[in-house]
Amino acid sequence: MAIKKLRSSFMIASCLVLIGPASLKAQIRGQYESGLNATNSGTMAPPGLTYANVFQIYSFNQAKDSNGIRHPMTGNLSVLFEHNFVNWTTNAEKDGAIRYGFLVDIPISSNSLTIADLGSLSSGAGLTDVYVQPLTLGWNFKRTQIQVAYGFIAPTGRFNKGATDNAGSGYWGHDISSGQTFYLTKNKATSVSAYELYEFHGTQRDTQVHPGQTFNVDYSLMQILPLQRNHHTLLQFGLVGYGQYQTTDKFGPTITPGQAGAHYRANAMGGAANFILPLRKAAISFKTLKEFGNRSTIQGFSIQLGGAITF
Repeated sequence: MAIKKLRSSFMIASCLVLIGPASLKAQIRGQYESGLNATNSGTMAPPGLTYANVFQIYSFNQAKDSNGIRHPMTGNLSVLFEHNFVNWTTNAEKDGAIRYGFLVDIPISSNSLTIADLGSLSSGAGLTDVYVQPLTLGWNFKRTQIQVAYGFIAPTGRFNKGATDNAGSGYWGHDISSGQTFYLTKNKATSVSAYELYEFHGTQRDTQVHPGQTFNVDYSLMQILPLQRNHHTLLQFGLVGYGQYQTTDKFGPTITPGQAGAHYRANAMGGAANFILPLRKAAISFKTLKEFGNRSTIQGFSIQLGGAITF
């Protein structure tokens, strides 16, 4: 397979994964939605304007304490997101030249907490916190692609202290991130990717609680195959995973010493597939990940479906 064709295809597929964080409502996790950037992590979107829509389902049915011991949880917590990403990037004429990108995400969320004996206890839906990534810089080399970025989350979603229908986190977030993709074969069909993001959290309005900072890592091992001899349709598939780790104590007027020191951590592994249409500058993506070894948080699984097109 020609290297130029593969390079274009990876750029299209990257629209579905290099899309930044958005907020989860619970303070037992960070604001970044783990696994979003697991594949093609160093690859920027194609030059021009790209629109991507990603639908995520998170379902949790376990609660883990600080020792990783499972505690009774007779209900389910479900969180659904629909992301609307607009991404603009510049072109680069040769390997090693710098590229620039700007991205914004306007997400809609829905969540529900149901306990078997009591029924529905909490639900919220609507516009959640908007994510803006005003600065993305990327470099393409023969066997490596790298990008670094700064972004922030604005607390635009509905949030009120003690409410059961909140759709936002109620606090600002600032993130620095980097993604790398390494091609293990000369034709770039086999790749290893890693994505790292560090979250700095502000103080939550009304509660005056300051969540702890969070380190995130996504990763993948992917293989790409042509589904047609003319390479008009490509399939990229492989293994994906993520980790999310609280690095500092959270604090506030209602936080006990035990709660402050109980840092959460989450781990997951699963599979992913990207269907890429190079001539149409479009792609469809799918991921499923199951969590394990979590501490001081809930544990479950996630499904992610997405589509992207470049104009």
